[in-house]
Amino acid sequence: MKEISFSFIIPVYNRPQEIRELLESFTLLQEAPKYEIVIVEDGSTDTSESVIKDFKDQLNISYYYKNNSGPGDSRNYGMHRAQGEYFIILDSDVILPSNYLKEVNHFLENTYYDCFGGPDNAHPSFSNLQKAINFAMTSFITTGGIRGGKKQVEDFQPRSFNMGISKKAFLASGGFGKIHPGEDPDLSLRLQKLGFKTVLIENAFVYHKRRISWKKFYIQVNKFGLVRPIINQWHPKSKSLVYWFPTLFSLGFVLSLLLTLVNMPILLYFYVLYFLVAFLLAFISSKNIIVAFQSILAIGIQFFGYGYGFLKSTISLLILKKKPEHAFPKLFFK
Repeated sequence: MKEISFSFIIPVYNRPQEIRELLESFTLLQEAPKYEIVIVEDGSTDTSESVIKDFKDQLNISYYYKNNSGPGDSRNYGMHRAQGEYFIILDSDVILPSNYLKEVNHFLENTYYDCFGGPDNAHPSFSNLQKAINFAMTSFITTGGIRGGKKQVEDFQPRSFNMGISKKAFLASGGFGKIHPGEDPDLSLRLQKLGFKTVLIENAFVYHKRRISWKKFYIQVNKFGLVRPIINQWHPKSKSLVYWFPTLFSLGFVLSLLLTLVNMPILLYFYVLYFLVAFLLAFISSKNIIVAFQSILAIGIQFFGYGYGFLKSTISLLILKKKPEHAFPKLFFK
């Protein structure tokens, strides 16, 4: 197999400092094969142009500015202009470990897939909030599950903060759709229908900063919940009872509180046990008691935000028979 040429596709919107940190991590890549970096400015008012100029002599960077049309369309825009045969899509708020591209290249040279996803992790320098949210998003005892990257899994649905796709697969699929979030599992499922295989590369992880507040975290996971029934409607074979877990967990927690008021606390004990286990796991992984406490709050927000969004979307689509674009117009870019 000939050497793979890579193009990193990075959409950015008003986050020049994040781009600086990401590009700094590129300068530390070890034993990297041939690659280029394609940055697409998605209608930003605070652009990254001056930051990119600082790295022009060190890195092979192409920079494009376009009107705002969302991250999915911006990724497609970048891939249409990229020179590589394999595209790696990153969010602007990630940092690459020095062995990232080495791991990707080694995996694809030995076991080629037209699409892959990698897990995310928290860097030691991250804030306590970022570490707590990372735990909630990646732990096997939360909705993170497989995203924690415990093993290589075929038919994995990559997330676009850390995703690879061959030029062949991109051209065949047409790339990302207009929905956001949810554009990445939609693309993964369309690729699988076209006969392209997807996989999780365990060692190709990134440090995902997630520069968000508690409020923004709730909004994010709530949108994830809203999107999943839409994806399931578009791709019926992707339906799974697992997606109901946050909703059932949240309803069960409310029920446990009501039962406790009438002297029936047995169900609440199970929730206390669950959160105790989560606290211990978060403390063991972070060695920080503040992160452990914040992880409990993050898990609660994650379950209630996602669960409420999933239930609301399910009712709108299945019971009220609304079209996704009409029910949730803010999830779609025109």
